[in-house]
This record gives sequence, C-alpha cells and structure tokens, in this order.
Amino acid sequence: MNTKVVKPAARRTHRRHAPEFKAQVIEACLQPGVSVAGVALANGLNANYLRRWVREHREQAVGAEIEGAVTASSTTPMALVPVSVASPVVAEPSEIRIDIRRGQTTVQMAWPAERAESLGQWLKELLE
Repeated sequence: MNTKVVKPAARRTHRRHAPEFKAQVIEACLQPGVSVAGVALANGLNANYLRRWVREHREQAVGAEIEGAVTASSTTPMALVPVSVASPVVAEPSEIRIDIRRGQTTVQMAWPAERAESLGQWLKELLE
C-alpha cells in the first residue's frame, strides 16, 4: 500500500504593528497632498491595509465627536424658549397686468384685481 504524506500548508503570519507606528503613518496620510500609496510604500506596508487604518481612524474620530455631542447635550438641561411668530403680510395685488402678443402687435393692460372674474370672461371671449 502506497500512502502519500501531505504536509500542512505553511501558516501565514500576520504582522502586528505597534499602535504608535500606526498612529504615525495614519497621521502622515492625513496631511494635505500626501499619497496613501506613497506612505505605504515608504513604510513597507500594503496600501490597502493603510487605507483601512485611515478609514477606521476617521470613523472613530466621527464617532467620538457624535458621542461627545450627545453627552454634552444630555447633561445640559433643556429649556423652552418663548418664540413669537408673526403671520406673513401678503399684499393683495391691486391690479392684474397682462401682456398679449399676436404677431408684431403687443397689447399691455392692467385690470383691477377685484374684477378678476370679468377678466377671465373677457380673455375667454378674446381667445376664442
């Protein structure tokens, strides 16, 4: 009987980086005009890992800001502030202005706003 011996696959080792090192390269990536890929290459890192570190750093920073805002607002007692709201003043138009153009002829007219119904009837007759 011929038995073949199979060796287990070599385990990949996961590199661990000190938090101080991560913080330094992340800070370098956050500088204006700096290429994440360039920083990764200069420090012997995979650019995708470095991009993930930067993304996670930003997400943590935003989360901390939100948490700080929620904590600050929850410790401050809420108070109602009286507000007076004035109704908007809408000026009723005193007249309706119309420009009618037919070919080279233009007719401009002003009609009293309180007689808008009669204007509608007049326009209907004119345009029929």
